[in-house]
Amino acid sequence: MPVKKGQVYEGVVEGIDFPNQGKVMADGQQVTVKNALPGQRIRFSIKKARKEKAEGRLLQVTERAPEEQIPACGVFGQCGGCLYLSLPYETQLALKEKQIRKILNRAAAEKFVFEGILPSPAPWEYRNKMEFTFGDACKDGPLSLGMHRRDGFYDIITADRCQIVDEDYRKILQAVLGFFRERHTPHFHRLRHDGFLRHLLVRKGAKSGQILIDLITTSEKETYFPQNEAKAFVDKLLALDLEGTVAGILHTVNDSPADAVRNDGTVILYGKDYFYEEILGLQFRITPFSFFQTNSLGAEVLYEKAREYVGETKDRILFDLYSGTGTIAQLLAPVAKKVVGVEIVEEAVEAARENAARNGLTNCEFLAGDVLKVMEELADKPDLIVLDPPRDGVHPKALRKIMDFGVERMVYISCKPTSLARDLEALQAGGYRLEKAVAVDMFPWAGSIETVVLLRY
Repeated sequence: MPVKKGQVYEGVVEGIDFPNQGKVMADGQQVTVKNALPGQRIRFSIKKARKEKAEGRLLQVTERAPEEQIPACGVFGQCGGCLYLSLPYETQLALKEKQIRKILNRAAAEKFVFEGILPSPAPWEYRNKMEFTFGDACKDGPLSLGMHRRDGFYDIITADRCQIVDEDYRKILQAVLGFFRERHTPHFHRLRHDGFLRHLLVRKGAKSGQILIDLITTSEKETYFPQNEAKAFVDKLLALDLEGTVAGILHTVNDSPADAVRNDGTVILYGKDYFYEEILGLQFRITPFSFFQTNSLGAEVLYEKAREYVGETKDRILFDLYSGTGTIAQLLAPVAKKVVGVEIVEEAVEAARENAARNGLTNCEFLAGDVLKVMEELADKPDLIVLDPPRDGVHPKALRKIMDFGVERMVYISCKPTSLARDLEALQAGGYRLEKAVAVDMFPWAGSIETVVLLRY
């Protein structure tokens, strides 16, 4: 008998599909329950019940999985940031490797070499960027600063002991939260669209140790953050005993109703609005809103593997499509005839040009615009193509134009394997063969996975 909406069941989770889809049986039917781990016994209610699939909501973990351990963070399970924090790191890697293998095996038209998963060099305190949100953990409760509650849009859990960032982040969060709690400063209310405090953005170079702190608020500066308060804010942060060095303290205005970090204007309160980070011997200028891999040491693993897959580039022209701030293009430029990067975000393109000049690379060209449109205007024809698209993958029309170049080798870097699988089907239908693939764990304890694949024509 099929499950019914609203009914409550209990069962043991048999497996987990990417990114957080736990699988459990109820009345002979498989039910998908988010955020449940293999081996756990759980209570869950049915949210959706159809013949082909059923979805449940996790109510309670009644029995831990055999491998589970006490999580390193006190708000694990409440905060939506981590999924695997109660499992040993090796177990997490094995789960992710299994997920990627399953996705790629389904998408591959023929046999290929799967090289497994490469671990993050630093599984703890690895993030070089965090966007904390101001709010409250319950209606009209005290001010919170941290992450959204799991499966909750409005509630914010204070993440002052977060383990995926280092102690400097935790000290900064605690200082900022204390500063505004003392002043009873209101957070931005997402329903009423009033209030002041929105986000706290912190970035820190893993190699340089330099820190950017950006307070993001609505434009009601004169009411809540006049000049004397801004000075007190800066003084409090500069008095902290940090391992890193504060490069800049900023104040950004964002009046958008959307719950996203947006820049409607930034004022430098102290220092400067950038610092430099190093990846594989090259320097990159990082601003508050630059795109840059959030795991600096993991990025070196990822890019070295991509460089290996690209292979011989001497006297060849390489296209780096969806190039961001041009990291891949610049890593390949020293051994290529020319590299052309295409990116829709103009700020990222400007950063790529500045970074290339700083690194003394004269054979890089970076173009701003949509890949689909820019490709029609390019004078160069590529010998090799690297794709590093957004989470949703490549637009089908753009993918057809990319295939029309007929390059011998193509390397696709993906942060969402299900989007990669969809694009692989189209690429294989267009004559490309999946030769080999590898997963890279850029996001320890979270459900996300990076994947690199090599395709040959």
